[in-house]
Amino acid sequence: MKVVIVGGVAGGATAAARIRRLDEQAEIVVFERSGFISYANCGLPYYIGGTIEDENDLTLQTPESFWKRFRVKMNVRCEVTEIHSENKTVTVKNLESGAVFTENYDKLLLSPGAKPVTPNFDGIDSDRIFTLRTVEDTLKIKKYTNDHHPKSAIVVGGGFIGLEVAENLRELGINVTIVQSAEHLMNPYDGDMASFIHAEVLKNGVDLILGSRVENISDTERGIEVKLRDGKPLYTDMAIVAIGVAPETSLAINAGLETGIKGSIVVNDKMETSVPDIYAVGDAVQIKNIITDTDALISLAGPANKQGRIAADNICGGDSHYTGGQGSSIIKIFDITAAVTGINEKTAKSLGIAVDKVILSPMSHAGYYPGGKLMTMKVLFEKATYRLLGAQIIGYDGVDKRIDVLATAIRAGIKAYELSELDLAYAPPYSSAKDPVNMAGYMIENIKNGIVKQWYYEDDETLPRDGSVTLLDTRTPKEYGMGHADGFINIPVDELRERISELDKSKPVYVMCQSGLRSYIASRILTNCGFDVYNFAGGFRFYSTVRNDKALNIRATPCGMDR
Repeated sequence: MKVVIVGGVAGGATAAARIRRLDEQAEIVVFERSGFISYANCGLPYYIGGTIEDENDLTLQTPESFWKRFRVKMNVRCEVTEIHSENKTVTVKNLESGAVFTENYDKLLLSPGAKPVTPNFDGIDSDRIFTLRTVEDTLKIKKYTNDHHPKSAIVVGGGFIGLEVAENLRELGINVTIVQSAEHLMNPYDGDMASFIHAEVLKNGVDLILGSRVENISDTERGIEVKLRDGKPLYTDMAIVAIGVAPETSLAINAGLETGIKGSIVVNDKMETSVPDIYAVGDAVQIKNIITDTDALISLAGPANKQGRIAADNICGGDSHYTGGQGSSIIKIFDITAAVTGINEKTAKSLGIAVDKVILSPMSHAGYYPGGKLMTMKVLFEKATYRLLGAQIIGYDGVDKRIDVLATAIRAGIKAYELSELDLAYAPPYSSAKDPVNMAGYMIENIKNGIVKQWYYEDDETLPRDGSVTLLDTRTPKEYGMGHADGFINIPVDELRERISELDKSKPVYVMCQSGLRSYIASRILTNCGFDVYNFAGGFRFYSTVRNDKALNIRATPCGMDR
């Protein structure tokens, strides 16, 4: 059996190694358009900033090492230009010599990945305007910063690549502005959770312009000119365009393969395309979102690796199936960690799913053990069924552990309230006896059992301030004096039983504290005394972070780059 693989990196290289492990006699030939067959795609921004010092560390395998270990013929700087499925051949062009030749196959695997979206701006071909997708892209940016020592940079796009590049350019002392067309950074997150990301980015000296679309980028005598739909032009020394990626599927389209979202390749759960003996994996394929059961594109290394393995199994006569993805991801943003799995609240509502949530701010480990830090967790579930829909966590230590537990719970079909039953490892340096994931489960269990009712940040604008309801802050007077929500009176939770006569039992009570724990205790005291009580989801720390973010002058207001 002869297998030809188009594209290396995550999906293609994984498939090649797996095929060899399953079939020692197979002839495996890989064609990769770039000069690198297998590299640390997610590590590319960190070479720019100097965290990764040696460019050789970006290369996971070379053609020579792959041949030595797996006897796979790895051909770099070779582009497959045509597929002839009727006679099972591909046309290949050697990008260095210009030679064109034909290669036959028994099985063909497509792993072309995705390409950066590059709008048709006037100056997009300038040597001061960059995209970041390959090792070559990284080396170009690194060389430019080393040779020209730019003082300023604009990053267009506030997703994974945009934030990582912005952070690493700041590490070089460059003044950075991120321009994002959406109202908040990192689309997988809801706007309220993104407030914590905004705060961290701004704290580290990165300017933000949100809700403003870039109309054009051009190379002028004053520098790179970035024109926004709203506002005056910005000028900078260099620009990074990171507004997303699109499946690289021109080869598949020209070969007549069935395509889906954004031209992606349609595959079944065995990674087979619409044409016999042709498989496809990675960023170029359309998959199922396991939460929504809808078609989706998930451009992440984890799914690509899994798909490569599954395709290899089936190429070798196995029966492996890819059941879909849920978009679990994590990112370092300066000193914080942000992680997400499943769908967010905005997506759930757009799909007509009746969604509820809990928001909590637990410590990363036992409070009495030194070094613990707060994290903010948002866990989403379906109201009627308590099916877990997704989670978002932002904090420091321990974020990765909790998001992985929640991602596993979603995949396993665990009900949201059953998170309380998970038997998770505990020692004071690592967790609390009641792990944050367990705590989320307890909170949802209380909602399910009618022990607690919640109110949310989005209710704040419509919350009556006319005296018809009681607005109660149960923190200490010192905390209250440092800032509180408009219209809230202060009765500390530890004084509530003695001062309960100050409250009118005929009025609903909306309770808040710093994190949600003391207000929950207060809500139980009041409920047991006959009050109709609603506890705020998230606490004042969450409330003030979201409110301060909305008050910042970072939306559609150019700043800091006109020189």
